[in-house]
Amino acid sequence: MAYDKVKIFEQAKEMIVKHKLFFIDDIVSFLPISTSTFYEWKLQESEELKGLLETNRVELKVSMRSKWYKSNAPALQMALMKLIATPDELKKLAMNFTDHTTNGKELNQNPTINVEVNSSKSNFANSEDEVDA
Repeated sequence: MAYDKVKIFEQAKEMIVKHKLFFIDDIVSFLPISTSTFYEWKLQESEELKGLLETNRVELKVSMRSKWYKSNAPALQMALMKLIATPDELKKLAMNFTDHTTNGKELNQNPTINVEVNSSKSNFANSEDEVDA
């Protein structure tokens, strides 16, 4: 069956808004086309569809953070605090903290090691001469 790409695209936009979809793969479930057709038409590359999905994600995040803020549940309040805290506040909240820096400077990941190699053959020759003697 032949489908009109423009109609399917409009239907995809409607489904994103109507069902509050977050992922590209979810759109196909609400369309009368196969997954392969969806990708052959390169609908997954549409900035308009991506924008609608991102709008849904942002609205949900804002809503969740608002609920966490109003909640009396300590776990939700801690989760929100970890999202909005400064690095200094996070250190104070942490049960244990490991400093991976040296006074705010990164650790040297490639230390320099000097190796002295003595390759003179005269040492070996002298040792062999002594053994033969």
